[in-house]
Amino acid sequence: MGKGRLEAFSDGVLAIIITIMVLELKTPSGSNLESLRPLVPLLLSYVLSFIYVGIYWSNHHHLLAASRNVDGRILWANLHLLFWLSLVPFITRWMGESHFAARPVALYGAVLLTAGVAYYILARALVAHHGKGSTLAKALGADFKTLASLALYAAAIPLAFVEPRLSCAMYALVAILWLIPDRRIERAMSERANDPA
Repeated sequence: MGKGRLEAFSDGVLAIIITIMVLELKTPSGSNLESLRPLVPLLLSYVLSFIYVGIYWSNHHHLLAASRNVDGRILWANLHLLFWLSLVPFITRWMGESHFAARPVALYGAVLLTAGVAYYILARALVAHHGKGSTLAKALGADFKTLASLALYAAAIPLAFVEPRLSCAMYALVAILWLIPDRRIERAMSERANDPA
């Protein structure tokens, strides 16, 4: 089956997630800059979560751009990913309002971990559907970046009960790792387009 509806639905869900997150930001009661001070933790958690949702949107786009079509297994794998991402607004607000307390920071990591696992499952389902010789399979390879991210999330979750700020730094590190443009899929698609065979 075609992939157009899957892409459109996913884009819509991710747009709603971002909209919910921004609507969770409350305006301060005062009119001076000092009245923003209590909102700083919530703003920081919003920025981190916005970046994460953007990273997932961009990488999801690349996965589907390298795919020809989808099947039922891919549809469910995609819904699995969207479920975990839909929890981001809730955990973002809790983490920010708690001023980065241990439990919310750990749960934030758990949501990131499960979303990362869901993304990995989706990528592997797409590779299985298109074959090991597909452009997508060649581009992803062993997918070190995703596996390294999962390991960092898994380490950051228990660390939150010792030092939540270090866990947040690890979450930011993973985001930075993914902000560096990953050209594997674009490069593989370009090579496929330029291949005369």
